[in-house]
Amino acid sequence: MSGEPLSIAVTGAGGRMGREVISAAADRERVAVAVAVNRTPTDPVAGVAVEDANRLDELLAAAEPDALVDFTGPDSAVTYAETCADAGVPVVTGTTGFADAQLGDLRAASESIPVLKASNFARGVAALRRAVREAAAALPGYDVELTETHHNAKRDAPSGTAKSILDDVESVRDDLDRRVHGREGDAPREETEIGVHARRAGDVTGEHEVLFAGNRESIELTHRAGDRGVFAEGALDAADWLADREPGWYGFGDVLDAGDAPE
Repeated sequence: MSGEPLSIAVTGAGGRMGREVISAAADRERVAVAVAVNRTPTDPVAGVAVEDANRLDELLAAAEPDALVDFTGPDSAVTYAETCADAGVPVVTGTTGFADAQLGDLRAASESIPVLKASNFARGVAALRRAVREAAAALPGYDVELTETHHNAKRDAPSGTAKSILDDVESVRDDLDRRVHGREGDAPREETEIGVHARRAGDVTGEHEVLFAGNRESIELTHRAGDRGVFAEGALDAADWLADREPGWYGFGDVLDAGDAPE
């Protein structure tokens, strides 16, 4: 929305990421939270009143925000996207753990409105994924292992970001088509496998490490997020970019390719 103030709606406003998004918006002069909703009663966040999520349709109709930012759960995210489709409000979602049918519902919403779905809104993760694709293509035959670490309350494992990275590897390595989640007992490595390891501990925001090993050498590509604010900032960048788009299905890479920088 180049140069114009951005008005957003935020779902899951009482959750970790919802609060981060509202706080990040408060730090930007040209971003205002017009609607904030949560499924359970929640105190105001950064001075923004949080309304009942069941009223989202009427709140969107009254406020007419430029985009909605969602970090909730798969069922909720689909419901919110369908509500936004009816209201003509673009959707940015960082929710992960969707089943195939739920992804189909999101894509159906994108026929009416622009929908941007990303497993991770850190610009560094986008750079990591591009580096992983390049390394995987340049290192045929090398073993690949992926390890991800998150806080002890994260529900889905492996993380959505990890799954995206695995997709990246497999897109350029036809010989790797089997994901092995952890190992136990007599478990020799097979040539077609990618090792996947999910760790949950403490309050770790998010770490992803990809190991390539072969030919008497190894390469490790790693991203670590210092706090959740980096994801909130990226989601706001995505919302700003998405607000003027045509209906369709978008990813965070589209925002980066456009060269839009945070303000």
